[in-house]
Amino acid sequence: MTESTAKQPARRGRIFPERTLPPEELARRKAEDEAYYRRCREIFERVRPNLIEEHYGWYIAVEPDSGNYLIDADIMQAHKKALEKYPDNRHCVFCLNETGTTGTI
Repeated sequence: MTESTAKQPARRGRIFPERTLPPEELARRKAEDEAYYRRCREIFERVRPNLIEEHYGWYIAVEPDSGNYLIDADIMQAHKKALEKYPDNRHCVFCLNETGTTGTI
């Protein structure tokens, strides 16, 4: 007969524990992201009424540092245009509709 061996306990934890961010750093990054989103949303809300009539359902890529935006009917094309024009800056992409979002959750 064979003897049963004790099952090894599952090792839980991070693969690289030295790369774990402290909660203060996570909170700082979250606050920066929220502030950046608010800046993008302000520009979107300002230009949406003018663009929604002619381009309903299109996508708008907003770069808040310059205040510029680019629109396209395809979300990936709007994203690519923003990357080409502003390769070193972040941007937000919204849909030109009542909520600025697409899809359902």
